[in-house]
Amino acid sequence: MRALRALPVALAFVAMPGAQCAPQSTDMLDKIVAQEQAEIESLRQYSPVVETYIQIRRPDKQVGVAPGGDKYFLGHALLAKGVELIPLAKDTRSKHNKLVGSLANFFSMEFVPRGFLQMIYVDMNGFDREHYEFSYIRREFLGEVRCLVFDVGPRVKSEKGRFVGRIWVEDQDFHIVRFNGVYNGSATFSHYFSFDSWRENGGKNQWLPAVIFCEEGNVEYPVTKKQIFPAFRAQTRLWGYALSGVPKEQELSRVLVEAPVADQTKDANDYSPLQAERTWARQAEDNVIESLERLGLMTPSGEVDKILEGVLNNLEVSNGLDIQPQVRCRVLVTSTFESYAIGHTIVLSRGLLDVLPDEASLAAILAHELAHVVLGHRMDTQFAFFDRLRFDEKDALRHFAFSRSPQEELAANQKGAELLMRSPYKDQLTTAERFLQDLQRRSKEIPNLISPHLGDSILANWTIATGATSAQESTGKTANGLTAASVVALPLGGRIKLEPFDGQLHLLKFRAAGPAAEYEKMPFEVTPVVLYLTRQDGAPTQKAAEQPARSDP
Repeated sequence: MRALRALPVALAFVAMPGAQCAPQSTDMLDKIVAQEQAEIESLRQYSPVVETYIQIRRPDKQVGVAPGGDKYFLGHALLAKGVELIPLAKDTRSKHNKLVGSLANFFSMEFVPRGFLQMIYVDMNGFDREHYEFSYIRREFLGEVRCLVFDVGPRVKSEKGRFVGRIWVEDQDFHIVRFNGVYNGSATFSHYFSFDSWRENGGKNQWLPAVIFCEEGNVEYPVTKKQIFPAFRAQTRLWGYALSGVPKEQELSRVLVEAPVADQTKDANDYSPLQAERTWARQAEDNVIESLERLGLMTPSGEVDKILEGVLNNLEVSNGLDIQPQVRCRVLVTSTFESYAIGHTIVLSRGLLDVLPDEASLAAILAHELAHVVLGHRMDTQFAFFDRLRFDEKDALRHFAFSRSPQEELAANQKGAELLMRSPYKDQLTTAERFLQDLQRRSKEIPNLISPHLGDSILANWTIATGATSAQESTGKTANGLTAASVVALPLGGRIKLEPFDGQLHLLKFRAAGPAAEYEKMPFEVTPVVLYLTRQDGAPTQKAAEQPARSDP
């Protein structure tokens, strides 16, 4: 009996310290509320790039669900004015998009961008204990960041626009790093969608909105037919918080000490007409690239660019090419599929790189653009004049144009096929051909995704792999075949990680998930987003679990 009496006393003794610092305490809730209000105020200094891509979903007999139309927005957010936006690109209108019925009007240019941008905030007006109820759920890791998890909802259930859902609060400074739910008070002509909003660490005591996933309706359930809008999925990404008009090495506040310059008067330092021509063309390229960097549409050369240049080098070496000035690669940060050559600079979009199934497919795209360079298809060198770079921000994408004539595209396809046939990728082009054919087949379902901002549609060079495989057949060689388990294309976000603060790009690092079922391959589709959160100082709270999220009730 004595042992039985001692046990509750011991439990009570152990539980007392925990009760003194319970997550539900008024003091902690006040810290969370104060930090969120400070977050809203801090974000007012930024004007990040915002991209929203909405993909309509339809039933498919083979894989269950497939894209059935899309919508797109690209612009700069003026967070100092709330959720105001400066559009950089307009949505593509097509006959196929009209099939979504009332959606074209429902997702107006005024509603879609601001409505989705609003999802970076839990509540801009009154997120406090006076308006909200908080219910502590558990502790949980999001990547390496330990969080406190709360369910929240408005005290007055009928208040429109109040957030209803769950929040994750990192347990060091009490920033909300993720919130999942919906705004309260939908009506027939004013509907709020369920969303999952993530923030990433941008430095000490700073968590920045990074990506929002939104999903509404389900094509596999009959109830969807009663809705006034079709089922869809959407991703909104924000980046370029650190955009600055002057690179660090050029800032006037920095003192640079130059080394003594040796007397080179006897060296051959003059420019020949050919060298002057090349220098002038390179200056035009550099001016365009610098302008795109200032807009946040292109980041300084980094990890991903080097990988592209490695594949490009394989094409050049195997074909005995020695091109001057050296051909380089850059990445456009947007999700739309496009590739083009700005003089001797080959540009591929992040969205295109995300969905390419293998290195040979990447080589096929690069071979087409390299062919433009080899054939001497030049850019407009008027951009070497700096006055040509003065334009209104909203006109930026209309100011630049790098599309080619049909004759140049045909010649580049033929030359690109020749480059591939003399490359290490010549026996690996079946997947590349299937990728481009599948993209052609789905083009009417994703018109905005395949509509380029600056160059020609990726479909303009879709015959390049076909030409190469035809050449293989004529020489008696066959490419490696595809198996039933082969992946023709990846979902959006399948390869590249985008850093929200500086817009830098990195390859995703994840463990193999095992064979994918047919319905799990999801080529060109929008998928949910799960981020592995870390702190910039690289010091996690404690060793996190191997899974993306771990609960600790």
